[in-house]
Amino acid sequence: MAVVLAAAALSGGLIVLALLLRPGATSSASTDQSALPVSERAGFPAPPHGAVVFSRQMGGDGLALGVVPQRGRVLAQVSVVGPQGNGVSGLDVHVNGAAAAACGAGCYRTTLSGTPASVDVRVRSTTWRVALPAAWPPRDASALLERAGRAWRSLRSLSFHERLASDSVHSTTSSWRVEAPDRVAYQVQGGWAGIVVGARRWDRSPAGSRWKPSPQSRLTQPVPGWVRVTDAHVLGSAVIGGRPAWRVSFFDPGTPGWFTVAIDRQNFHTLDSRMTATAHFMHDVYGSFNTTSPITPPR
Repeated sequence: MAVVLAAAALSGGLIVLALLLRPGATSSASTDQSALPVSERAGFPAPPHGAVVFSRQMGGDGLALGVVPQRGRVLAQVSVVGPQGNGVSGLDVHVNGAAAAACGAGCYRTTLSGTPASVDVRVRSTTWRVALPAAWPPRDASALLERAGRAWRSLRSLSFHERLASDSVHSTTSSWRVEAPDRVAYQVQGGWAGIVVGARRWDRSPAGSRWKPSPQSRLTQPVPGWVRVTDAHVLGSAVIGGRPAWRVSFFDPGTPGWFTVAIDRQNFHTLDSRMTATAHFMHDVYGSFNTTSPITPPR
């Protein structure tokens, strides 16, 4: 079972903090839609195979672009996911000025001649210019992300700051500490705080001074914030906090969601992560690798 940390569920202005437990996706021959990962069910506009993926928030919807290199042209697919996790149909979508044809719920496609330097997407009142990697087609990043996953699991501790939004109005900012093998602590800015140590947890309300104890399913930490990796490509290079890094994008069918991450070139630590998923638009900045202060039960 993969554990994804999030300062979760924003609804109607009420911010509820949670640790979201997500099982890894499993393959199945069943034709029952409920047995399939969400991204493989009818109604979810997953990117086409082999796509170089990009994503962003568009109000309460997720907006993604998948560009597939083809001989003498590229296939461009625009995906729009609504707050309930289904594709948003019936939209007027243009790509580089040309109308895109519907290809399913929340799915819109067109082909572009040659290899454009950038792709302009227009949906409703949103205009989004996406610069394609200078090296085209970009190199596969699957092995790089496997090493990043091993780096996550070898950590003794880390800290990160997170901004999580559910739409253009509701968002929260929080600070997190994670310590192997099963400890987590978080503090929401102006909100809830929590500590998890093994099979126990303690929560404190924004207005309270006392910690409320309760049982907790044991967590395995640290682990990466994604479940599965597909369509992983190196977008380019960056410097994050003074550290040279690779910029990598991929689609996670287990979440499901689109990720863009920065991976340290030297030690493969994840330095920065942006996720676009159903009503979850998350930006994490990581640091204090193996130097985070210990997590202990509250006194």
